[in-house]
Amino acid sequence: MALPVDVRDLMRSGTRFTEERERPVHIAVFVEVDADDDVISSVQAALRPRTALATLQVDVAGAGAVPVHRPATDVVVAVTGSGNAELRSALEAARRGFVPTVVLVRGDASVESAIADALGQPTADIVGADDASEVIERLGLWLADALSSKRLALAHNFTFMRRAVAEDAIKTTAWQNGLIGAVSLIPGADMPIMTANQAKMLLQIAAAYGQPLGVDRIKELAAVVGGGFALRAVARQALVTVPVLGWAIKGGIGYTGTVAMGKAAVKYFEEGADLGQVTARFKEAGKKAVERVPLRRPTAALSPAPGSGDTPSDA
Repeated sequence: MALPVDVRDLMRSGTRFTEERERPVHIAVFVEVDADDDVISSVQAALRPRTALATLQVDVAGAGAVPVHRPATDVVVAVTGSGNAELRSALEAARRGFVPTVVLVRGDASVESAIADALGQPTADIVGADDASEVIERLGLWLADALSSKRLALAHNFTFMRRAVAEDAIKTTAWQNGLIGAVSLIPGADMPIMTANQAKMLLQIAAAYGQPLGVDRIKELAAVVGGGFALRAVARQALVTVPVLGWAIKGGIGYTGTVAMGKAAVKYFEEGADLGQVTARFKEAGKKAVERVPLRRPTAALSPAPGSGDTPSDA
């Protein structure tokens, strides 16, 4: 039986994801003279490029020095303290040039509000937390959203970006599959689209974690995910059990099943597994899940007539 996934399409996606993570990334880091030492140290540890395709510009803002971002800068990351005039001027210049800017600060919402006023920075582009490590975690989420076209390149170069980029791919794909499952009117028509989305999601996660996307690995992935995983068996049983609310159940399964698959992949990659090992784990998990789904029982209308001697098999 042919797989409900176009392997050639997956190959094109794998090539595209590989190309996207090889894009150059230029980050300007402006540090205010009275910025929190722990946040500065966390930024230094996080923004260490793994390849020559990522470059950093680091300048100090204060004491009359107004840093200027270089041409082709993708984003300005400012580490602030009190919010001085020099940093405000630097951020205003970046925004005028349509360069995304984000300000990192240690503190609660009241501190963020004060910094927003001092720097003239939109509150949505201020990342704050009491803990320096949480500031970096939130920075990853902000970058994945603000630089979506280069999120794979960010993940390829900066380890702290991997989880944020993977979770963004999971969330986007899960919503797509939830909607597809809910609105599909023809039984089974949604499966090819949903499984293709799941396979592409897994390729994005693999790309974010630096996995090589070779032909053999993509074919293995297509065979496992396109073969149905556990989602198809669970969805079919749900429709048999509660047919009236089938559309809602299918939408929920499309969403939650995709989230579960994505989170499992992230867990496996963070444990050190490669794409081939992840695929093997999914294959084994799929077999176990299908075994746990009860088969549809025959209805009374299909039961044999008394004395007929025929015993109908499970549907």
